[in-house]
This record gives sequence, C-alpha cells and structure tokens, in this order.
Amino acid sequence: MSLRPLPALQDNYIWLLADEAGRALVVDPGDAAPVLAASAGLDLVAVLLTHHHPDHIAGTAALLVRWPRAVVFAPEDERIPEPCQRIADGERIEIGPWTFDAVAVPGHTRSHIAYVGEGLLFCGDTLFSLGCGRLFEGTPAQMHASLSRLAALPADTSVCCGHEYTEANARFALAVEPGNRELREHADAVRELRANGHPSLPSTLELERACNPFLRVDAPEIRASLATRLGRDTEDAVDAFAALRAWKDVFRG
Repeated sequence: MSLRPLPALQDNYIWLLADEAGRALVVDPGDAAPVLAASAGLDLVAVLLTHHHPDHIAGTAALLVRWPRAVVFAPEDERIPEPCQRIADGERIEIGPWTFDAVAVPGHTRSHIAYVGEGLLFCGDTLFSLGCGRLFEGTPAQMHASLSRLAALPADTSVCCGHEYTEANARFALAVEPGNRELREHADAVRELRANGHPSLPSTLELERACNPFLRVDAPEIRASLATRLGRDTEDAVDAFAALRAWKDVFRG
C-alpha cells in the first residue's frame, strides 16, 4: 500500500492511496489535474469527500469522466452536488482492499466527516497538524468534541489532513506553549522539511497529542497563556478551546 499527498491549489493536499494491484482512491480532490498527473497505471475505484468546500470537491466531476465506475462517498449535504453514496457517522465502507469508518466531526462545517481505517485518518479541515479548522458553521463545543473523538484514536494513526499549514501553526503553538520541548523540536523539523520542499504530513496522533494546542487545552501552560491574554481563568475545556481558537483567528506571528 502506498500513500501520497498530492499538492493542489494554493496549499491543499489531495491524498492518493493505492495498492499493489493498481487500485486507488483519492480524498478531497479539489482539483483533478494533480490526480490525473499521478494516476499512470492506476484504476481509481473511489473518491472520499470530507466536506462541501470547493477546494475539497471541485475536481470530482472531472475524475468521474476519466473513471466513471469510481464510487464517491460523501456526507449528507445538498452542497455536494455530485452523484455519491451518502455516509453518516458510524457507517463502515469497504473499498477494494480497504475498510474505513465514517466519523462525524462537525465544527468547521455542520456536515463534516472524517474517514478512519487502515491506520489512517483522513480528517479534511477538522484537525490540522499543530492546529484545527476555523469554525465556519459549528460551535466551539462541537469542534472540541470532534477533536476529542479524533484524539482518542490509536496513537500510531497517521493524520492525513487537507492543508499544508504546519509551519504557520507551529508559530502559534509556540506562542501558546513555549515551554513544550517536543513542540520546539518538531517545529524545527517541520521548518527543515518545508525548506527542502517536502511535505510535513502525514503526522501522527501521538505527536499531535504532545504538540497540538487544540488537543491540549487542559495543559497548565496553555491555561496560563490564555489567562494572561484574557485577564481571567478559563472556566472549562470548551471555554479554553473557544478562547484558543479566537486567538488563532487573529494571530499574526
């Protein structure tokens, strides 16, 4: 099995998973061109969509022209117009040699889902390496609950998110938790990867639980940073998450 992040648009990744027999699936094809360029010798059997935003679905129609028998899986959302099999929380899908479970993760959008299986987490714009998605349609409580569900997956799960935001996210994470040695070391490694033109992804849940501030809202140093910024103590994990996300929205470090 091979897994590749295909750079697309400004900073998106389209994930391409293929087996030894040449069967392949893609996740969140916001543009068909990178998939077509990387597909020599492959038979696309499925497209997995996490949410309705155009930079995650716009290439789907063109891929179906090239591979008309490919099955598209997507959440129940009228804003995803392509013919597809609608997937809800807890449903299991079998695609060629692979099995994935759908996990509802509202917050970034109301209908966002993630796909979990084969040691992989395709999380779209819910969880980023060292960050999380903006709350366009959901509430802080929803996003915190969604991230908590994902953080509870096995530590060695590979985190395959939809954008290359890690270096920028690291700057914010270090502003929030500067005493986190593992975070500092990882930020240095990411900086070197990006300077050499390499992706920072996939990450792992073990690393994210150690370094991602949005999964660490109960960490004492993070609570202290929030208290300094707000002039008060945060009431609970959801309050801390909401304050952290609001801070990230205006951070220019």
